[in-house]
Amino acid sequence: MAISTQETDAERALQGLEDGRASVRLRAALALGTAPEPRFVDKLVQRSAVEPEFFVRDMLTWALTRHPVDTTLPALLREVRAKSAQARSQALHTLSKIGDPRAWPAITPTLLSDPDIEVARSAWRAAVVLVPEGEEHALATVLVTQLGRGGRETHLSLSRALVALGDVPPLLAATTAPDPVVRAHALATRRLLRDPDAGFACAIEEAKRVVALGGPGQEGRQAC
Repeated sequence: MAISTQETDAERALQGLEDGRASVRLRAALALGTAPEPRFVDKLVQRSAVEPEFFVRDMLTWALTRHPVDTTLPALLREVRAKSAQARSQALHTLSKIGDPRAWPAITPTLLSDPDIEVARSAWRAAVVLVPEGEEHALATVLVTQLGRGGRETHLSLSRALVALGDVPPLLAATTAPDPVVRAHALATRRLLRDPDAGFACAIEEAKRVVALGGPGQEGRQAC
């Protein structure tokens, strides 16, 4: 009887992932993560690719982290090559939460420069979690090519990724880039390295002043 009840609950939860109500999908993801089974993984990954609600996607990621890595990893690595931008983004986000180093080869320059902003941001976050010791310089070399891209939130995401790598030479080189937007972004990132409490808005405004004044590629000292 207990086995039959468990089977019924599992089937109900799997069906709940497709329900039109977000609250039902949330409870279904919670149930599938609370009592993980390998057969749930593909369904959780597939739902992550299309789920419109952020808080449900977050629960789907949590549910996947509750399953054995040897089961989830192959499914997620396939997903980072999917045509759907959300599928790629969510798979990368989940890989960053799992943190298994075997996922590192999947974090390619193509993903780090993905034309979809959310995919690129997820790739940056995953990369700094998964990067092996000794590969930080190579990763930074790719990341600095993305400096100046997008708006403030994108700038902040990239700065956080670069700060996690430390004061690597590619970032220093970017502070003298010909493009003033790239140069300001690099300067702001280096200021955050020196003073994490400065705040990104303050750092970027100061960096813009330095660039506007034709500064020598060093962070200004003025307070915001």
